[in-house]
Amino acid sequence: MTNIIIIHGAYGHPNENWFPWLKSELEKLGCRVFIPKFPTPENQSLKNWLKVFENYKQYLNENSIVVGHSLGPVFLLNILEKLDKPIKAAFFVSGFVGLLGNPNFDNINKTFVDKNFDWQKIKQNCKKFYIFHSDNDPYVPLEKAKELAKNLDVDIILVKNAGHFNEKAGYTKFELLLKKIKNEL
Repeated sequence: MTNIIIIHGAYGHPNENWFPWLKSELEKLGCRVFIPKFPTPENQSLKNWLKVFENYKQYLNENSIVVGHSLGPVFLLNILEKLDKPIKAAFFVSGFVGLLGNPNFDNINKTFVDKNFDWQKIKQNCKKFYIFHSDNDPYVPLEKAKELAKNLDVDIILVKNAGHFNEKAGYTKFELLLKKIKNEL
């Protein structure tokens, strides 16, 4: 059975955007899907998110897939860096590395991003990476996605006018993401 863990971003929660829809679609395919709730913006820190994630670590194995939105991918890089066995695939949506130059996010994101990642180890611990980014994301500049893609040696799947891939941008479903995940099942 494939375990899939979906990670929300800063100021986010498990019941927003396309997360509930994706969970439902993947469960129909026989996957076990988890969407942990992390503290944000109150008490948001890498340490506190890792504490919450302790309950889900057991579901990471060679058949696991992780999906992260916004801050989610950076959090997942922190997880992948520490794994002792590789997972199947990671799907990063509106992901980034480093600070964004936006104090609303940088202040609560810094414990996640203010570091040098061991990219070699991260790539050893995940067989395949997918990066989705929009050409008009209001929060995460395309340059940040390009930096992430370069570090992971993958191309960006650029989606036109998708904003931050959130409800505000009309994303309560995300068919392209589902299709790509299905290819990995």
